[in-house]
Amino acid sequence: MSALYIDADACPVKAEAERVATRHGLSMFVVSNGGLRPSANPLVQTIIVDQGADVADMWIAERCGPGDVVVTGDIPLAAKCIEAGARVLRHNGERFTEANIGQQLAMRDLMADLRAANPLGMQGGGKSFSKADRSRFLDALERELRAAKR
Repeated sequence: MSALYIDADACPVKAEAERVATRHGLSMFVVSNGGLRPSANPLVQTIIVDQGADVADMWIAERCGPGDVVVTGDIPLAAKCIEAGARVLRHNGERFTEANIGQQLAMRDLMADLRAANPLGMQGGGKSFSKADRSRFLDALERELRAAKR
């Protein structure tokens, strides 16, 4: 049976994911270090892990596998989930795949090096999350859940 795992810290699409999972009758695990209001939905389990770096990521990576879908913006977690056989989406609907995860990891490492080498700090942040991102996510999640069921 497939399950949906949400790396919930800073996830802007938890409610949307819950609606889609409910429509498909899938168990959904919302994993974080705390601070989330549990859902009343019986298909949704809110998992609060211990504080610490990557504890939520490790919880997800240890449990996901073929037929599961993981939603995360964390590239190292995405790599572990892909290795375990899960399908992985970003919050904006972009897929992490075996074909692109190496490049994503390399770009992440390059950007970390650039930030560390810049004594003034890099300016700006990520782009804002838009309605179009939310719509792309919903479409992509629907496609991934259907593919995972096959």
